[in-house]
Amino acid sequence: MERIIIHSDLNNFYASVERLMNPDLKGLPVAVCGSREERHGIVLAKSEEAKKFGVKTGDTVWQAQKKCPKVVIVPPHFDLYIKYSLKVRAIYARFTDLIENYGIDECWLDISKSTLLFPEYNGEKYTEKEGVKYYSEGFLRHLGDVIRNAVKDELGITVSCGVSFNKVYAKLGSDLKKPDGTSVISAAYYKQVIFGLPVEDLLFVGKATCQKLKSMGLDTIGRLAAADDGVMYKTFGKVGQTLLKNARGEDDDPVRHMDDKREMKSIGNSCTYAEDVTNLRKIKRLLYVLSESVAARLRESGQGLADTVHLWVRDSNLNDFSVQKKVRHTALCGEIARHAYDLFEQNVKPPFKVRSLGVTVSGFDNGKSQLTFDETVGNYKKLEKVERCVDEIRKKHGYDKLQRGIVAEDPNEMRNDMKSTHLIKPAKIDYPDED
Repeated sequence: MERIIIHSDLNNFYASVERLMNPDLKGLPVAVCGSREERHGIVLAKSEEAKKFGVKTGDTVWQAQKKCPKVVIVPPHFDLYIKYSLKVRAIYARFTDLIENYGIDECWLDISKSTLLFPEYNGEKYTEKEGVKYYSEGFLRHLGDVIRNAVKDELGITVSCGVSFNKVYAKLGSDLKKPDGTSVISAAYYKQVIFGLPVEDLLFVGKATCQKLKSMGLDTIGRLAAADDGVMYKTFGKVGQTLLKNARGEDDDPVRHMDDKREMKSIGNSCTYAEDVTNLRKIKRLLYVLSESVAARLRESGQGLADTVHLWVRDSNLNDFSVQKKVRHTALCGEIARHAYDLFEQNVKPPFKVRSLGVTVSGFDNGKSQLTFDETVGNYKKLEKVERCVDEIRKKHGYDKLQRGIVAEDPNEMRNDMKSTHLIKPAKIDYPDED
């Protein structure tokens, strides 16, 4: 049976919600930005009007204002974004219970078995190509339009929909017609639609992977799809097989049920400075702020302890790299921060100008690790109890009411609760090479 997968992407979501709350912003160039006072003044989202001036997510406030002098800067209201995200998902749930989140503003829907819940379609439902029967593009577009119009009519938020026969192509489709459009990549004509597109448009093709593919002459999705399996495996290992599968339209990954929880493979947070950081003490302080968020999220996740710490660094020229190290299983902020700082000292030599930092942990034990004698002597259990108590105090009285000494050196960082204010969204991934 041919699947029908819709990928929905809420357009300029943060900015759209801000306009719902303040209609005076309608028609104006708007940028939702972090706090300039706390040195996190970067663009988190922008309206179509701001986008036309070249304002981009990740720009600093001053960059956005230079590109668009009349841009209206508004602070983020994450509680409202979550509220509206849930409202949108409630609309989707009227059509299917196979709803898989992809960040706060994106979802996959599998409506293969629930098309009867949609308004009747008056055109031809099927088409035939080379003796094979497929859903018609008109019927598929009708389904996407129903979803799109329901969200717009009921909530006043626009959404772009990609409709296809697998998740990878549906995601690609939602990027083709923005804002407020439906794109169809049908099983009958997908090659004509996407094989000429740049290879970086394919889900999970990050910057490094893209550069390597292009160096092999695989600069379009079609050329990647036609690549030799053996060469791809030799170059990328098992990941090469996945890249080929996605490019060829062979992705068969199911859309998860709305109540299913995706298995976590990593937990992390990152931060961009409005000004380049050149001081090691400031680097160490930010790594502790990041690690506080990561450790607290890890403890809440139920994934147990982590055995790998990752550090990501981006410099003032927007060049970045990541390194990692194996550690004893831990969920302690202090240990995660120390490992991250060790990685920084080992890999970044002064003078340096750091624009962004990220800390991530992985290798979860799901609560199965046994503490060794050395760990018991090291008071791990006591330290863990202390950090859990800190979590509870912060929930009750506020994040800034209890802080480590190094973080308390900077009043701005004392209030920098990344766990509550940084909403995590998956992004393009660069897969490591495999032997």
